[in-house]
Amino acid sequence: MLLIGPPGAGKGTQAVRVAEEYGIPAISTGDIFRANVAQETPLGMQAKDYMDRGAYVPDDLTNALVLDRLAQDDVRDGFLLDGFPRTLAQVFTLDDCLSRSDGGLDAVVQLVIETEAIVERLLKRAAEQGRSDDTEDVIRRRLEVYQEQTHPLVAVYAERGVLVSVDAVGSVDDVSRRILDALGGGVVRAS
Repeated sequence: MLLIGPPGAGKGTQAVRVAEEYGIPAISTGDIFRANVAQETPLGMQAKDYMDRGAYVPDDLTNALVLDRLAQDDVRDGFLLDGFPRTLAQVFTLDDCLSRSDGGLDAVVQLVIETEAIVERLLKRAAEQGRSDDTEDVIRRRLEVYQEQTHPLVAVYAERGVLVSVDAVGSVDDVSRRILDALGGGVVRAS
């Protein structure tokens, strides 16, 4: 399963909840990048430069981390991706990886939220968490990059018949309930 939506839509929060509900691991590229930045690894330092500018980390760096994670034993019965794929090239990399295990994505959940609500949400998070990557200019740039590079994936997954859209405005519990209701049609195989 994949959660897709603009930065600040609540993907990270919802990924944890949905993954727990289905008993599968949540795999967050953002968490992987932030851990590497905190540990000051070479990859983390490269990723930090992109993140601080509001740009996406290049595909080759991202692909290596995610594909390594997808090779681990705990994903055999399913997984939830948060933050990958973000580009069409990453979609094809993921398709190739999943085809080797005769698998594919069962569902792609698109979290839908208006731009100004995202900006407000991320500025609040920045103040609460002291995140250097959440200034208003960087937030708006990240939203532009999302529209250019990631939003086109919505059409790809809609064409494949695995996309469901969910309103991401409201309480965490309300959004979680909407996601689980949208997936209730048996699209996702629980472990």
